[in-house]
Amino acid sequence: MYQFDNPYFLYLTLIIPVVIIINWFYMSWRKRIQKFFSNKELLDHISPNRSNFKLNLKLVFESFIILFLCIALANPKIGTELKSINREGVDIVFAIDVSKSMLAEDVAPNRLEKSKQLVTQIINNLASDRVGIIAYAGKAFPQLPITTDYASAKMFLRSMNTDMLSSQGTAIDDAIQLSRSYFDDEDQTNRVLIILSDGEDHNDLSVDTAGAAYEEGIKIYTIGVGSEKGGPIPLKKNGVIVSYKKDQNSETVITRLNEKTLKSIANEAKGSYIIGNQTADVVDQIKAVLNTMDKKEFEAKQFAEYKDQFQWFLGIGLFFLILDILLLERKTAWLKRLNLFNENL
Repeated sequence: MYQFDNPYFLYLTLIIPVVIIINWFYMSWRKRIQKFFSNKELLDHISPNRSNFKLNLKLVFESFIILFLCIALANPKIGTELKSINREGVDIVFAIDVSKSMLAEDVAPNRLEKSKQLVTQIINNLASDRVGIIAYAGKAFPQLPITTDYASAKMFLRSMNTDMLSSQGTAIDDAIQLSRSYFDDEDQTNRVLIILSDGEDHNDLSVDTAGAAYEEGIKIYTIGVGSEKGGPIPLKKNGVIVSYKKDQNSETVITRLNEKTLKSIANEAKGSYIIGNQTADVVDQIKAVLNTMDKKEFEAKQFAEYKDQFQWFLGIGLFFLILDILLLERKTAWLKRLNLFNENL
């Protein structure tokens, strides 16, 4: 088993045929010039020790130098042994409110962006836990199934916006219900659902649904994003605010953080409510919660440990470089005596 760290350096080997072609044109031009100014007998008399073989041999060495140095730059690795990794952690599902009220800018830059920042920082502080993401407004939608691929999780987070779900409203109960399908092990006890929302709930089913989720071993932690003072919901065009959302009476809608609902949901599922204004505080509290939970082994992998092999190719390349430097373009006495390539004919 092998692989290259920087395989794009292998494209540099295309220089070799270019060098060969240039050398061929140079040698042809050189022969024409020599024939123009002298003949072979006179040239042999003037320069008896010149060696065409060594010129060609230097070209071979130079090609090997380029080849092996390019391979060294690509850093080939060879798998030498198998190792087992047992991963232990907690399954965490993030349910993120993407309703229009999350556009309110009573927390900077707005509630939704703040929620995404909080989730990103929590993920950055995880080690081997699995994460999943749910987006919800009037309905809940599975955004990312349970995975250990944190890079993908953060990529999906960046793409979340208030236009991704056509049904508006805030159905927290639908998000809780959907999260119950994320956990695939019936005996698993380390199940965590983290809800990030401003707490606006358009039905009264969330608390009951949270209780049912807890009976299945799911603890729910809620993070309130927003302020009690609240703020209007901006309507933007090309990133510029053109107006604010209004109600049926043409009054500007003011959306406020509803901590009561979020606290009730967390209490029913034996979790806790966290104020989401300070990112560092939220991360610390979530880390403290996860550290107290039992870790479950959920993944065991075998993989080949790859070891760098570039030093061998670098050494061979340097060896040919030294030979190329030491190799003169004229015949040497010992080579003339051996006459291995019939150069004395």
